[in-house]
Amino acid sequence: MELHDVWFVIIAVLWAGYFFLEGFDFGVGVLTGVLARDRQERRVLINTIGPVWDGNEVWLITAGASTFAAFPEWYATLFSGFYLPLLLILVCLIVRGVGFEYRAKRSGERWQTNWEHAIFWTSLLPAFLWGVAFGNIAHGVKIDADKEYVGTLLDLLNPYALLGGAVTLFLFTFHGAVFTALKTVGDIRVRARRLATRLGAVTVLLAAGFLAWTQAHSGDGASLVALVVAALALVAAVGLNTVGREGWAFALSGLAIVAAVAMLFLTLFPAVMPSSLNPAWDLTVSNASSTPYTLGIMTWCAAIALPLVAVYQGWTYWVFRKRIGTQHIAGSH
Repeated sequence: MELHDVWFVIIAVLWAGYFFLEGFDFGVGVLTGVLARDRQERRVLINTIGPVWDGNEVWLITAGASTFAAFPEWYATLFSGFYLPLLLILVCLIVRGVGFEYRAKRSGERWQTNWEHAIFWTSLLPAFLWGVAFGNIAHGVKIDADKEYVGTLLDLLNPYALLGGAVTLFLFTFHGAVFTALKTVGDIRVRARRLATRLGAVTVLLAAGFLAWTQAHSGDGASLVALVVAALALVAAVGLNTVGREGWAFALSGLAIVAAVAMLFLTLFPAVMPSSLNPAWDLTVSNASSTPYTLGIMTWCAAIALPLVAVYQGWTYWVFRKRIGTQHIAGSH
């Protein structure tokens, strides 16, 4: 295996980690407008992800930076062709972060309500748009002989990509509902588990259609194995959540996300962005990569830094592992 193949795998792992971790906090953000009945319950939901949401976004920064350094042609074509959707995601992430930090800075009801609405929408939109973006990457986009995207914004809003967006939105919200049931006590825990069961049923149907479509379009034996793992993990997560095994349900919903991301990358390889105009114009791991010297330096840096980041983040989750409920929320700021 050459270094550009290794970095393709590393980037796939980074995206899988990002969607596993940011997926549930996007889901919790959506639940602030769906599950919570009042401001106190919204505070409970926000507090479940308050200590970890910013650490989860480190995976996105690392994935983006790794793509830029390891595959500059891929990065350039991706961010120029998908400029508006990715810009909208970036704006949402900025506003969302500000919402978490600024919401409690003032006690006014209107101030807090506005930031809560912002958190809801800036969680929902990225959860949908990431699925649209990766749906287009997996299915192929209009790339010409100069390795440049020549399509329009409307070309990105095709049925396959929109289905991908619906899948990530429901999958992340289900993942977030299971996490909420795992991290809370009392009535909100019971309602989160019930909502997760309903969301899970819809998610299974949407994911089945999307993964089957992906496999039929560009799958092989390896991607079929990943599809089966994702499907079984998702169905098992729904079942275990129903009987109150939130820990196992959360682990398996995360496994479903990781397996689905693995499937998409397996259907891509050796391409990184297939061309829907001509397969000869695909961006691949070889024609889009940096020099072996650059990849070698990156490999040494990653071997040192990634384990440290993973250990630190795992420690953070351990420290903030206890459940919370409305009884833990003060009556006022």
